[in-house]
Amino acid sequence: MSENAIEFLQEWICEKVQAPAHPAMVEKHAETLAKECAAKAAEAGIPLEDIQEEVGDIQELIAARLEDAAEAEAEQAAGAAKNPDGGRNAANENRSSK
Repeated sequence: MSENAIEFLQEWICEKVQAPAHPAMVEKHAETLAKECAAKAAEAGIPLEDIQEEVGDIQELIAARLEDAAEAEAEQAAGAAKNPDGGRNAANENRSSK
């Protein structure tokens, strides 16, 4: 796979793939994004075959990235719920007890 194809795919995924609003719709969102990615790659003169040679099915790759983003967002939300002040009160308590 050409360096251009690798760079294009990495940048495109970083820019476009974010946690879905409805995690249950990951597959449909991945399908839509895969079609958009293929179209943008073609506009950039990068054959879809070059991308697929390295990563396989781009829809599967995008779905995996969407799931990763959703999990990370859920973990972040859970952490914020456990510690809504971001740990500031604990830090202030440590200072005041010295």
